[in-house]
Amino acid sequence: MIEGVLNSFIKTNMQPISGMDAAFLHAETPTSPMHIGGIAIVEGSLKFDAFREMIRKRLHQMPRLRKKLVFVPFSIDYPYWVDDPDFDLDLHLRRVALPAPGGWAELREMAAQTYSEHLDRSRPLWEFTFVEGLDGIPQLPKGSVAVISKIHHVAIDGMGGVGLMSIMFETTEKPRELPEPPPYNPPPLPNELSMVLNSTATFAKDPFKLPRLLGNIVSSGIRTTMLSSQSQFKKLPTTPFNAPRTSLNGTLAARRKWNLVILELDRVKALKSKMGTTFNDVILAICSGALRKYLKEKKQLPDKSLVAGIPVSIRTKEDSGAIGNRISNMVVQLETQLADPVERLEAIHENTVRSKTYHKALGAKTMSDMAEAVPFGLANQAYRIYSRYKLSQLHKPIYNVMITNVPGPPIPLYMQGHKMVAMSGMAPIIDGMGLIITVFSYNGSVTISSTSDAKTMPDIDTFSRYILESANELEEAVLNYEKEKAPKKPKKEPVAESDILFAKMKSHLKEHAEHIKPGKG
Repeated sequence: MIEGVLNSFIKTNMQPISGMDAAFLHAETPTSPMHIGGIAIVEGSLKFDAFREMIRKRLHQMPRLRKKLVFVPFSIDYPYWVDDPDFDLDLHLRRVALPAPGGWAELREMAAQTYSEHLDRSRPLWEFTFVEGLDGIPQLPKGSVAVISKIHHVAIDGMGGVGLMSIMFETTEKPRELPEPPPYNPPPLPNELSMVLNSTATFAKDPFKLPRLLGNIVSSGIRTTMLSSQSQFKKLPTTPFNAPRTSLNGTLAARRKWNLVILELDRVKALKSKMGTTFNDVILAICSGALRKYLKEKKQLPDKSLVAGIPVSIRTKEDSGAIGNRISNMVVQLETQLADPVERLEAIHENTVRSKTYHKALGAKTMSDMAEAVPFGLANQAYRIYSRYKLSQLHKPIYNVMITNVPGPPIPLYMQGHKMVAMSGMAPIIDGMGLIITVFSYNGSVTISSTSDAKTMPDIDTFSRYILESANELEEAVLNYEKEKAPKKPKKEPVAESDILFAKMKSHLKEHAEHIKPGKG
């Protein structure tokens, strides 16, 4: 009998999730849906039927999209991914139209509403919303569409999302003829006994897994302590749960707020080259300037620097095709107490170098090891208690804000022959951290998207405008800094007024002004 049950298990092709994946299940609450996603804006009149047919024919290339989670009885082990025998594509595709006039305001409101809604755990955890009626955006031909994607974080991380995007889009304008996909014949769902037996067998194969993981964590801590004692830096990097409390770090409302700003990639790269920093340092400095201005205007700016959590991919070559989460987190002070943009950028650069050194010493996989060391049922119950009793308000924030930067393709992509004009991201927020900023580069532009909630940041449109202003202020400050450092010429010559602050996009941003002006909140 047992042999038959195990044979049945093998046929179901069950795949266990990791401890890091499971963390995104624990963190989900009625006010914190844990999905990631984005908006792809596609020019031209792409028809919904053509979009649906493309997804149908390529779905087999994305196996995770036809898998659902099954949970082990009594939560004695992590859940498993299994093929869904009842999979229905039309349950995962929505077709909507923007209300008139179909501009940026209506699109961002549609996105915020979509991101507010939880995914159904009884089905594969994803959804694509096909948005028609983008007729009020001057930069787009009438009839253009947007695709709002939403995939649970248990299934995918940011870099995995880029890989998924490469399957949905093409690099040539002429669409390829897609063959009919192979038949989908999934086995029946596993029964509870087979799942329990498999969990038991997995533990029996590696009974020393937990002690080994704990040993790795302890050794990482020892390495970090030794590095601290020998540190060449003036100060040690900040640690989680040591950020100042702000209005960004309360409990959440269920309704999401979302907006984006578009910058020129070359202008951002020019700043990092002029200052000898990294691209990511410049992005952090831009976000830091916006946070400083936003909180100062509300008379809530703390004397101590705000702290950002920075997701770091730990994908190896072997993980390149993997879908699940391969991430760790780095902690960086944003130096929001500094008024000068150049001084702030230089300090952030030093902070990121220091944090990278300590992150490397700790070990890239230590966080995922820690997640693996906690039993699924215990972690799940612990987070429910944490959320129910609002324990996030009883300690300092882990971070004040999360800022994630995912590099996208530098070339244009096409969907069924229609060019993708812009791509922006979205990621989840949790109690105690009510703002996440996602940065995505694509084909010469950078989108900086902010996700918050109606309680934490009802005026997210104002904050988005401050991101743009912060980028402008930083570039102006860098140009002035260069002038001050330049050797004095014997003869003064009239200096032409500098091309300040993303001037190439001036007309573009003017047309976009609607989506960066303060809204109704």
